[in-house]
Amino acid sequence: MVAIGVYNKLKIVKDLDFGVYLDGGDGLEILLPARYVPKNIKPGDEVEVFIYHDNEGRLIATTAHPLAVAGEFKFMKVKSVNQTGAFLEWGLMKDLLVPFREQKTAMKEGRYYCVYVHLDHVTNRIVASARIEKYLDHVFPDYTFNQKVDILVVDETELGYKVIINNLHWGLVYHNEVFQRLEKGEQLKGYIKEVRQDEKIDVSLAPLGYKKVEGVANLVLESLRMHAGFLALHDKSEAEEIYALFRCSKKAFKQAIGALYKQKQITIEKEGIRLVNEMSKQ
Repeated sequence: MVAIGVYNKLKIVKDLDFGVYLDGGDGLEILLPARYVPKNIKPGDEVEVFIYHDNEGRLIATTAHPLAVAGEFKFMKVKSVNQTGAFLEWGLMKDLLVPFREQKTAMKEGRYYCVYVHLDHVTNRIVASARIEKYLDHVFPDYTFNQKVDILVVDETELGYKVIINNLHWGLVYHNEVFQRLEKGEQLKGYIKEVRQDEKIDVSLAPLGYKKVEGVANLVLESLRMHAGFLALHDKSEAEEIYALFRCSKKAFKQAIGALYKQKQITIEKEGIRLVNEMSKQ
């Protein structure tokens, strides 16, 4: 059976002037309008489409990509507000409704809000909710140290940035581990630092442990080769300068150049660091 609010791979059963009909299962046929039909396809072929309801309440397919599908969090802009609720720019022909009961505060036209997209099981329509807390932290945070995850920046606190991890859990990136300004709605890759006993999760923007050092070391070597074997950076350089070049903390950079020094791949000079094989050419 077709799944509403997500992508489906469906077979074409009819080809007409105004579009094609797709097999939705159990005898259901769903229109994919002509403007969205890929070239050179025919009945029997499969096409990946997003399924939702049109303004008339009918199921319809599209090959366009909405900003978020059911089960995802996203910052979206309010396009309009009426007696039904707020309507968000969704990236589709139809805007996405946030009913009044799902608004934490009255939404205003032109502003951005973090919402959760989901299927309303009463109306069977795709809607959004700004009451995002009730959709998070319902499953045990089964993460491993240094696990790579997707994060969405939601808010800034005194401690750091509140993020949503893998559309499932709250997490925190501490201020002292961030060397750039993060914006609400920004989507990044993160790494699990710690799942505490209270199930709160600390997240890093850079890999942790030896893999991190190894990764930064490779970046340093690559940068040295691109700059004639010398970089005017060392363990006394400013953290912001290091982050601008390698997107890592000063601690990670120091560990990386320490490892390269022990491997005799670089020398550490007063003015910076130098490739050993470049020294032999001088």
